[in-house]
Amino acid sequence: MEDKTVLYEKHDRIARVILNRPRYRNAQSRRLLEEMDHAFATANADDDVRVIILSGAGDNFCSGHDLGTPEEKEDQQRRPFPKGVRGEYARSRQLFLDNALRWRDLDKPTIAQVQGLCIFGGWILAAAMDLVVASDDAKFLPALLQYFSIPWDMPPRKAKEILFQSRFVDADEACRLGFVNMVVPRAELEAETMALANRIAESDRFTLRMVKWAVNSAQDAMGFSTAIRNAHSHHMVLGIDGLIARLEGKELPKRMPGVDQALKKVKK
Repeated sequence: MEDKTVLYEKHDRIARVILNRPRYRNAQSRRLLEEMDHAFATANADDDVRVIILSGAGDNFCSGHDLGTPEEKEDQQRRPFPKGVRGEYARSRQLFLDNALRWRDLDKPTIAQVQGLCIFGGWILAAAMDLVVASDDAKFLPALLQYFSIPWDMPPRKAKEILFQSRFVDADEACRLGFVNMVVPRAELEAETMALANRIAESDRFTLRMVKWAVNSAQDAMGFSTAIRNAHSHHMVLGIDGLIARLEGKELPKRMPGVDQALKKVKK
């Protein structure tokens, strides 16, 4: 098995949760998601921590779901979900929907520090954070995901245009659309994210908590959480071919079709 797939650091009032699978562009294995959840819970329970930063080791923030690295396959054999459609639904909901909703509602302000690729599941992680700081080389690829926040992350017509084409959104466009808060040079990404976190940490922690709850509650009053949960069913229907292949024990493709489509546009 791998060493720790997530690193946890504490810098005075700032906690850092670091995805640590750079070999696989920080693809989301079950272990990584579980270790992330533990790290977030640790930071959330620590009264000294005011702000939590989520980042990825290496050149990329997160390339999405782990579709079959040797470590993930071994873990699936040791700890299988129940067989059949119910098991696949439970796996999808537990790992990607329930986790993201819980991380969105952490008591403390959260910041995603994004560089390089932020694909599909990577978008979920960034979207579940309160703020996003991106390097100037960051590339975001959304889709009809388990945590389908895209219509809330940007204007709906732009969301449709991007999703219809399966195309990347670069850092500057993501900032213009409101998904990203700041775009900074790659070399300054960590320093600028830490500086923002420290400025936020100067605020009273009870005020930070009440402001976050108020904003999240306003979204929920407009239907955010209900829409996210409902869209998970649409995601499952969209992935029915892959679901059948998985149930039949067939090898899954190395990439989802939408990723290949987006990468071809970049290479042109």
